[in-house]
Amino acid sequence: MTGVLFVTDPLAGLQADIDATIGLMSASQDLGLDVWCCDPSGLAVVDGRLLARAHQIRLRPRRPAGGDHRWLVDATWWDELDLATVEVAGFDVVHLRIDPPVDERYLHATYLLDLAGTRVVNRPEGVRAVHEKLVALRFPELCPPTYVGASIAGLRDFVASVGTAVVKPVDGFAGLDVWLVRDDHTAVALLESATHGGQRQVIAQEYLPTVAHGNKRLFLVDGEIAGAVLRRPAADDFRIGPPVAPATIDDADRAIVAALGPLLRRHGLAIAGADVIGGRLIEVNVTCPGGMHKTDALLGTRLSETIVRRLIEPALLPEGVVA
Repeated sequence: MTGVLFVTDPLAGLQADIDATIGLMSASQDLGLDVWCCDPSGLAVVDGRLLARAHQIRLRPRRPAGGDHRWLVDATWWDELDLATVEVAGFDVVHLRIDPPVDERYLHATYLLDLAGTRVVNRPEGVRAVHEKLVALRFPELCPPTYVGASIAGLRDFVASVGTAVVKPVDGFAGLDVWLVRDDHTAVALLESATHGGQRQVIAQEYLPTVAHGNKRLFLVDGEIAGAVLRRPAADDFRIGPPVAPATIDDADRAIVAALGPLLRRHGLAIAGADVIGGRLIEVNVTCPGGMHKTDALLGTRLSETIVRRLIEPALLPEGVVA
């Protein structure tokens, strides 16, 4: 079969107007590929073969909202064409698109996908080996000052040394439980809350005022830059919001990717999102990298299509589709 399988969260829970997974599905469909999907509970190994109880779907038409990062879509954004148990090895590419955290459900899916018999993006072994919140620390010369730990005293000393820090859980995602901690009388109370009384590991990084000019998301495919977009904090929230403007690739970005690219390629992390503030690497999203669908809607780019084209060998594209 010429098709792709998305192992993802239940379709009904995806936000069709912004979700990057749906952008990749739509791009695959536009290139003439059959789109199948299942959630982790649909995977099974029988006699050494990985099977999936999967739905074949067709996405309904969509269009950019105009001047926004959202797409205009029907409330029911897909039609089901088939439901079948299929052999995963028969797909050209399998997309591992489960939202973090990398919990028991996520990990069990990666172990089953080790037996896929075809290319999995991102490679399960790579997702397990490369922690997206901590991988940047392998390149300390590229990062802002950082402290990782659960010690309230150690974190308090770090905040005192940098003045203001952004504190987030090691297993956090989507901006949840992110704290702005200043070197003042509120610091200890905030750090106690962030670490659950010194029991939870957190990452503390020096707050970079240059974030006001934008947090740059570098979209990487096979360790190379495929595009970039700027995201900024809202006026009433220090955390990063949706994309707002195109971003220019500079020498600092190229230096970061030159260091990061070989690691990503070695671990089969074909799609990644590197977050950069003021030329400093903050983190590298590899579990379910997003932002492409929003950027395509806002700027009229075709990042989702670019990524799908790079993943599918030209010989596997249906007749008449130019890679």
